[in-house]
Amino acid sequence: MKDFVNVGLLGAGTVGGGVLKVLEKNAEKIAKEVGKPVRITKVLDRHVDRLKQEYGDKYIFTDNADEVLEDKDIDIIVELLGREHPAKEFIARAFANGKHVVTANKDVLAKFGSELFPLAHEHNCDFMFEASVCGGIPIIGPLKTSMAANQITSIMGIVNGTTNYMLSKMANEHLDYDEVLKEAQAKGYAESDPTADVGGLDAARKITILASIAFNTRFNLDDVQVEGIESIEACDIKYATDLGYAVKLLAIAKNDPENGVSLRVNPTMIPLSHPLAGVNGVYNAVFVNGDAIGEAMFLGLGAGRLPTASSVCGDIIDIARNMQHKSTGRISCTCFEEKRLCPPDKMSAPAYIRLQVADKPGALAAIAAAFGAQNVSLRNVVQTNDVLSNKAEIVVITHSVSEANLQMALQILRVLPVVEAISCVIRVEDRHLA
Repeated sequence: MKDFVNVGLLGAGTVGGGVLKVLEKNAEKIAKEVGKPVRITKVLDRHVDRLKQEYGDKYIFTDNADEVLEDKDIDIIVELLGREHPAKEFIARAFANGKHVVTANKDVLAKFGSELFPLAHEHNCDFMFEASVCGGIPIIGPLKTSMAANQITSIMGIVNGTTNYMLSKMANEHLDYDEVLKEAQAKGYAESDPTADVGGLDAARKITILASIAFNTRFNLDDVQVEGIESIEACDIKYATDLGYAVKLLAIAKNDPENGVSLRVNPTMIPLSHPLAGVNGVYNAVFVNGDAIGEAMFLGLGAGRLPTASSVCGDIIDIARNMQHKSTGRISCTCFEEKRLCPPDKMSAPAYIRLQVADKPGALAAIAAAFGAQNVSLRNVVQTNDVLSNKAEIVVITHSVSEANLQMALQILRVLPVVEAISCVIRVEDRHLA
């Protein structure tokens, strides 16, 4: 038996550098946790010269992946390259060579998990990925272990820090979307191309991973209905607040025994009393409902160098412990079921709708009739009038309505002479997801 657990690191960027720092700073504690020292022996990165200047001879740096993946002395590969390719191929090669893998790569997991998990199982390798969802928040481990005895009925999460920062700013400082996006980019919270964040794709990848674990079924990114926050205006958040709601970009997975599993990411109005409503700034949170545990919420920083490195290092320690006790591969892929998906048109929830209308007699009655024709019942109606322009803005919140009926009602509204525009549609979650 070797005296060390040897780790090969693929990628020494922001998170990779954090992993190097945490493993070095807490080396003595980690050795006691595992039963032997854990050390990084080789690091793959394009910037070899710069890293040698920064770290000296502490590690062997290389830009040749073979030197790491084919090294028989390396036990664990930590993949932190941050893109789909060649990360997917490197992970597959690691398993083929009998090496355990830790990754933070949500893109690879959401897209290629169905290929990689069987490989890990075939070679009796551990495959851990706590940092792939919500950075420093422990959620994947608890779903696989502490909550394994539960039938999970729903997961609802704020899993993207960029959009949560933006919506929090819009709510607290009454700023417009374009203003807060520029500020988020200036502070480094949003990329120069923010599409994946504001469009909901980043959150969709994460709910794909969480739902696959929670519902024991392999879901793909294409299974998620996705809407971003681009259409949200400051006035929508003000209306929501006045009506007792907060607006959040939520990733939601529900397991309905009758209709199947629904997966969606969209701006959502939740009651101000809900625990998620108070999660602001760049913080993330995941709210889980299970038949035994009831309701549980996991809160923390969803990104950042050290929070994410903390989760990566936790996975390294777990694997090293398993190696010590010869129990690797004991928690393999948990997707042993094939739950059916709920057809998108059968998904149901209340909806907030903001319309621009001509301020004419009978306008509100015509709008109410359009909703009624599709069995959409209205719960709240707010109307504001602009006397100078002879226009009005109408906000409605419906009772729970199927997506099919809602879309048919919206089609009718778009061709009504009194309706000039449907400015915004936001789904509503009125209570905890029981």
